[in-house]
Amino acid sequence: MKIPFTKMHGLGNNYIYIDLFHTDLPEERLSELAIKMSNQNTGIGSDGMILIHPSEKAEVGMRIFNKDGSEGMNCGNGLRCTAKYAYETGIVDKKEFTIQTKANIVRAIVQVTSEKEVEEITIDMGAPILQREQIPMLGEPGTTVINEPFQVADQTLNVTAVSMGNPHVITIVDAIEDAPLTTLGPIIEKDERFPEGVNTEFIEVVSDQELHFRVWERGSGITEACGTGACAAVVAATLNNKVTKGKKIAVHLAGGDLIIEWTQDDHIWMTGGAEIIASGIFYA
Repeated sequence: MKIPFTKMHGLGNNYIYIDLFHTDLPEERLSELAIKMSNQNTGIGSDGMILIHPSEKAEVGMRIFNKDGSEGMNCGNGLRCTAKYAYETGIVDKKEFTIQTKANIVRAIVQVTSEKEVEEITIDMGAPILQREQIPMLGEPGTTVINEPFQVADQTLNVTAVSMGNPHVITIVDAIEDAPLTTLGPIIEKDERFPEGVNTEFIEVVSDQELHFRVWERGSGITEACGTGACAAVVAATLNNKVTKGKKIAVHLAGGDLIIEWTQDDHIWMTGGAEIIASGIFYA
């Protein structure tokens, strides 16, 4: 089987993109293909596979598969890359359009150069989900998780939980370099208090308009960036009175910066770039 692909990244968070407007893939092979393609030794190497497909509810659809073969609900960096691909390949012919994920439908706005290349993308990520059972996280239904003590291994973290269509748990640390990302990230990801697993973020508050950020992603491990995680981090910092709602916050990820704004109407806007790395044929 020959599969045309495009490899793209958003701040280093890289995926293999397959255009299902022009290619067919059997549903039963999707998880297997994500694992094979993502392997850096025998495949292409990536954080996972994203399918760009027709949608009955939006102008473009997007499905995310992590490199372990599990299917994700949402991906902020993937949304920006999908928006760039859709515009530059002519799937859409306007600068504002909708993209459907398994989590929700979002609005994308592309900024285009005179050469018709997309240089920056803004995504309306919608409103954050804060109720514990909707994240989901075990505990008393109807409550929120803000600066809550969380015992893990031999440590107690103070965590804030947010869903951006996928679950996130955020801890504020004094210095991002000292964050226990590699030691606690994989443990928290599979903690039984998160029935669907969780993305684990550590943030350092630099100022009321600036955060440092690192992430252990559910199903992928350490990645250079996580768009939904950056949105969740700004929500967590706001709920803990570290930044102000309505301000644009620069989030410094390992792969670069995103600008996140949690507006007064409760929507979260994410702005950043996306880049094409390579295109080719994968033999499956």
